[in-house]
Amino acid sequence: QVQLVESGGGLVQAGGSLRLSCAASGGALSSYVMGWFRQAPGKERRFVGNINWSSGTTLYGDSVKGRFTISRDNAKNMVYLQMNSLKPEDTAVYYCAARLRGSLSEYAYWGQGTQVTVSS
Repeated sequence: QVQLVESGGGLVQAGGSLRLSCAASGGALSSYVMGWFRQAPGKERRFVGNINWSSGTTLYGDSVKGRFTISRDNAKNMVYLQMNSLKPEDTAVYYCAARLRGSLSEYAYWGQGTQVTVSS
């Protein structure tokens, strides 16, 4: 099983930047896709983006394309979410998740979440 711990959340001004980190352990990460999700109060949990650990290929949700970037550090077993040009509507709890490679694989492993608040 994969264990995930997010960090880096906090309060940031609109237009600013923030980088979230996710420490992964307990599995062969080359077999996984690492995802980022977010959930605001009263709203559904939404897909932010993901990265194929083995290839480095990324995929992003429409709402964050051009503003957010996902990357990984193989030596540190870390995945990052770089958030630029932040908007108040980006305010949410952000979660790191992992699934095995394959289109039908579910995100079975989740971190505890980290709060991101963007002020006007």
